[in-house]
Amino acid sequence: MGGTQSLALPPGKGPHQVGCADVMVGHTRQGLFLRFFYPCLPRAGAERPLWIPRYEYCRGLADFTRRSRRWCAPLFSIAIGSCKVPVSWNGPFKPCGSGYPLIIFSHGLGAFRTLYSSVCSELASWGFAVAALEHRDHSASATYFCKAEAGREEWIPYQRVPQGQKEFYFRNKQVHQRAEECVRALRLFEDISSGKSVLNVLHQDFDLSVLKDSVDLTKVAVMGHSFGGVTAVLALVKEPSFRCAVALDAWMFPLENALYPEVPKPVLFINTEKFQTPESIAKMKRLSSRNSQTKIITILGSVHQSQTDFTFLTGKLVNRFFGLRGTLDPYKGLDITSRAALAFLQRHLNLEEEFDQWDNLLEGIGDSVVPEAPFCRSKL
Repeated sequence: MGGTQSLALPPGKGPHQVGCADVMVGHTRQGLFLRFFYPCLPRAGAERPLWIPRYEYCRGLADFTRRSRRWCAPLFSIAIGSCKVPVSWNGPFKPCGSGYPLIIFSHGLGAFRTLYSSVCSELASWGFAVAALEHRDHSASATYFCKAEAGREEWIPYQRVPQGQKEFYFRNKQVHQRAEECVRALRLFEDISSGKSVLNVLHQDFDLSVLKDSVDLTKVAVMGHSFGGVTAVLALVKEPSFRCAVALDAWMFPLENALYPEVPKPVLFINTEKFQTPESIAKMKRLSSRNSQTKIITILGSVHQSQTDFTFLTGKLVNRFFGLRGTLDPYKGLDITSRAALAFLQRHLNLEEEFDQWDNLLEGIGDSVVPEAPFCRSKL
């Protein structure tokens, strides 16, 4: 294939077709921005959304990877700007009498709301409502909010740790903001469920009121990757309604030690083989020693980016920028990640599905999976 790029994101394997819509509420930074994935009704000729929603995100990725905006952003745009996600854009919501369980998803450092479309749409295809946040703590490559004056946008750029500031304090403040945004996302769904009229300032075709009786707010989990993984752990401390967390290759560094005894609910840590340090694993083990339902597994042959959509990009260019794939086939990696998550969610949200067929994965039993950490690099 030489240097050409293509993105082949897999469609969800579950019984439901998947729709997605962007939702922004409020006209300030204190509002919320998310991409919502949900089971939808089939629609002929359904439009598919762009994977990279705006050119500004290409600039943000250039900034995050410390490359020149001038030449790198157009290069990203040419390489990946036309990639689409295999879901129905603003597709008709499929009503559910008992209500779909809800997952709030938190992205990693330098990412944004669309870069986990493969795992979010996979979970939605199995009957979950999934809200993938775009955080406004300066950890996204780029994000924005719409001011009340028509057409005015304010962009929030990615920010590195300021010189002279300790990284822990900077990141700890961010992780608290992120976890609070996860809680606010839950509040948004509570408002919709109570029948409040919620305005989506993006003026899209998706009517939020259709969710009123179709999300089960007694079955809510929080999930995330890397910085989002530790965000999910902290969200359990802040919000009793979150019944469990799934942390994909969690970056445990930003969480203060005093909070470890406060984590009340089970966490599933799904790690990749190449990212974790002994210090980070030790922090996870502090949680598993307190709660026997907290599980730690490692997917062999995977790297940190294996749990993002970048793993499905073929071609040399973008792989050079974003960390090469692991040796494990990316489709197989997604299968392991989503099945382990589904088994765990069934157990802790009391779902009546057949996801327990994948319970072995929670013990690290299966092809390309091991319990805990097989080995660790001492440096990130």
